[in-house]
Amino acid sequence: MLNYTFQFGAVLRDWPLLLDGLLLTVKLSIVSMVFGMAIATACAFASAYGGKGLQRGVLVYVEFIRNTPFLVQVLFVYLGLPSLGIRLPAEYAAILAMTINVGAYGAEIIRAGIESIPRGQVEAGKVLGLRPLQIFRLIILKQALIAIYPALTSQFILLMLGSSIVSAIAVEELTATANSIQSRNFRTFEVYFIVTLIYMALSLAFRVAFHLIHERWIRVR
Repeated sequence: MLNYTFQFGAVLRDWPLLLDGLLLTVKLSIVSMVFGMAIATACAFASAYGGKGLQRGVLVYVEFIRNTPFLVQVLFVYLGLPSLGIRLPAEYAAILAMTINVGAYGAEIIRAGIESIPRGQVEAGKVLGLRPLQIFRLIILKQALIAIYPALTSQFILLMLGSSIVSAIAVEELTATANSIQSRNFRTFEVYFIVTLIYMALSLAFRVAFHLIHERWIRVR
């Protein structure tokens, strides 16, 4: 028979801490996504128009990230790089690890978008005398981004949810905040139930926002 007494109030009293953790989660996700997409775009361009050396370098980077655990990547950046004299604060290490991670996955998404563009449009750009970078920027990238928008938004949600892993290096995002609250009040069920709901609400809110952006500015183009 269940004798457990639920005390959600013991958790909700710490709502300012939960809010701070939530805001840091969003900040880490947005900053990492922006820088990650810059890396992904550069990698996609290198794969499409770079020499064999660049293409192989991008391939190694993408395969290395896709075939290693994100937790190991985070620990390598935070605990491994100091051995080489590169010491980063926990928050910056988290952003760097998240950026590198999403950059690799984003590169594959953008590459798929580039390959979906009819080859004739690229040839037309060459006939007009456009340089490879101009063709990529003016013809390919815009159409590719429209095509892969849903995949990119899903990748952002995955990145945001995966940011909970950086709690392992004491970054005070939402999961780390929950761990700290639980260690004080020992209300394990209540803490993680509420945090689960917060993550779910955050994901749904971003999905709705991305859908509205798609309906208003992306699909009409």
